[in-house]
Amino acid sequence: MERVRIVSGTQEYEGILMPSMKEGILLLKLDNGYNIGIREKGSKITVLKKVKETKEPQPKAQKKEQKDLPKIMILHTGGTIASQVDYETGAVIARFTPEEIIAKFPELQNIAQVDSKLLRNMWSGDMRFAHYNIMAKAVAAEMKKVKGIIITHGTDTMGYSAAALSFMLEGIQIPVIFVGAQRSSDRGSTDAALNLLCATHFITKTDFKGVAICMHENMDDESCIILPACRTKKLHSSRRDAFKAVNTQPIARVTKDGAVTWISHKEAAKTDFKLTLMNEKLKVGIVRFHPNFFAAELEHYKNFDGVIIEGTGLGNGPVDVIDKETKEHDKILKTIEKLAKKIPIAMTTQCIFGRIDMDVYAYGRKLQQAGVIGNGTDMLTETAFIKLAWLLSNHKKNVKEMYVKNLRGEST
Repeated sequence: MERVRIVSGTQEYEGILMPSMKEGILLLKLDNGYNIGIREKGSKITVLKKVKETKEPQPKAQKKEQKDLPKIMILHTGGTIASQVDYETGAVIARFTPEEIIAKFPELQNIAQVDSKLLRNMWSGDMRFAHYNIMAKAVAAEMKKVKGIIITHGTDTMGYSAAALSFMLEGIQIPVIFVGAQRSSDRGSTDAALNLLCATHFITKTDFKGVAICMHENMDDESCIILPACRTKKLHSSRRDAFKAVNTQPIARVTKDGAVTWISHKEAAKTDFKLTLMNEKLKVGIVRFHPNFFAAELEHYKNFDGVIIEGTGLGNGPVDVIDKETKEHDKILKTIEKLAKKIPIAMTTQCIFGRIDMDVYAYGRKLQQAGVIGNGTDMLTETAFIKLAWLLSNHKKNVKEMYVKNLRGEST
C-alpha cells in the first residue's frame, strides 16, 4: 500500500490509497479513519511513501481476576465494535481475546470477570440462518457457567439476529445482550465502549432473563437503553442513537456510572429452557408493495417456503381493478391466491408505527380471502421474517395459527 497526496481541482487530500471497486474512482483512507472517493480523471497523485503491512502484536495487558465479581462471556461475531483500524495500512483488525478486550476497555475488569470466544469475524450483512444456529448453540453451551452473555454484532442486521435468538432460546434464564457500535473503538466518537460497559452493568446488576439489545440512548455519552429483541429497529444509518423501540418502550436505561432504571420490564413466565434451531435450507422472502407493482414480482417466490409482504398503510396492496390501467391488479390477486395455497404469506406494513388492520378497506379483505395472514399484528417486517422462518423450522403444521400469537413480545 502507498501513502499518497491527491490533488483534485482546488482540493488536496492525503492518506492511504486503498483498492477501489469502482473504475475511475480513487479510494483514499484519510487520517481520521474515513474513506473518500475521488474521481481519477484530472487528479494528480504523488506517492509519499510505501506502507508495509505488519502483524500487530498481542496486547500485554494483564487481566485482573477478581473472584468475587460475576462472570460474563462475550461471544464475538464481528462488526464495527470488534474492529480497529490500522491507520498506517488502512487494514481493519479484529480484537476479541479477553486480554485485548481488557486492554481496550479496562473499566470492564472492575465490573465482571470477562471471558470471550470468537464465533465469526464478519459483517452482519453476511449473516445467514446457519449463523443464528452457531450463536444459539454457543449461548446454550455457556449459559450455565456465567451470569450473562454479550454478543458483539454488526449493527446493520442486529435486529434480525436478536429476534432470531429470542425465538430460538425459549425459556433462557440469563440475559443475552446484543451489543454493536456505529463507530469503531479507535475513534474519538466511538460508541463501542459505552455500549459494552452499559451491557455489562445491566447483566451484573439485574436479574433480567431473555434476549435484548444495548445501544446509545442519545447522541451524548451519558446512557444506553436496553431494547426488546423483537421490537427494535435501526432507524438511522450512522447516528450513535440509531436503535429505537417500535410500538413499545425500552426495557431499561443504564447510565455510564452503571445506574439501572427500569422503564417497561415485565418478568417473563418461567419455562423450561429449549433450544430450537433454524432450518438452514429454508427460503423465506420479503416483497414490498409499491406503485406500478407487477404479479411477476410475486411469481419469483413460487419455489420459496414462505413470504412476507410489506404492504401499504393498514396492510393494503394493489388488488383492485378500477380501470383499464389497473388490469394487472387482478393478476396480482390471483398470483397471491395461488401462492397462498402452497406457502404461508404474511402481511406487515411499510409504516414504522401502528398495526395491521385488514378489515378496514376492501384491499385488506380481498387479501385475507386470498389467504394472506397477519391481520391484527404490529410486528416489524424484520421480526415477522424471522418468526415465519422459525415457525417453518419448528412448527410447520401450525404456522398460520401460531404466527398471529404473541410468543416473545413481538406483537402487542
